[in-house]
Amino acid sequence: MNLIERIEINFQNSINTKQNTLAVMQNSIALAAQLMTHCLLSGKKILSCGNGGAASHAQHFSSLMLNKYQIERPSLPAITLTSDISTLTSIANDYAYNLIFSKQIQALGQNEDILFVITDNGNSTNIISAVNAAHDRGLHIVALTGNNGGEVAMQLNPDDIEIRIPSDSTPRIQETQLLVIHCICDLIDHQLIGQ
Repeated sequence: MNLIERIEINFQNSINTKQNTLAVMQNSIALAAQLMTHCLLSGKKILSCGNGGAASHAQHFSSLMLNKYQIERPSLPAITLTSDISTLTSIANDYAYNLIFSKQIQALGQNEDILFVITDNGNSTNIISAVNAAHDRGLHIVALTGNNGGEVAMQLNPDDIEIRIPSDSTPRIQETQLLVIHCICDLIDHQLIGQ
């Protein structure tokens, strides 16, 4: 197989994953955007977290809320729990790495806020701890997962929302998660501002 053929395969696999996600997750994406919009209109905020590439996605989502997605609008309250290196390293050093998000949620999370967790496999202990801390504080959860949803999917309450990318390939999951994030941002703007 030559390089061009490998490129074509990567593109086609990405397209297939996105089409498969659209077929099974469009209602969940819409529900997540509605929940987030209601949260924001109620004067609440969205906290986001993830590890590795998902941490970058969480930061990207927060920046799109605080700044803008495509159209001019007021800044929206969103905080990523992945950016403050002093906080992350102090919690990891003084307590445990699996508490880097949950301790922040205990301090910043308020009833009816949303925790937006982004995870490829759903089995990271710091993400599971974050979900549990969010439930303890009365936050709603929107979980953007992949593969089989992992332990995170099993920890969700009935009124939480999971958007699961139907793939076991980390690159395909991450590519599609980014598209889902952009869809959510577009839907929030549409609900808040209109066309």
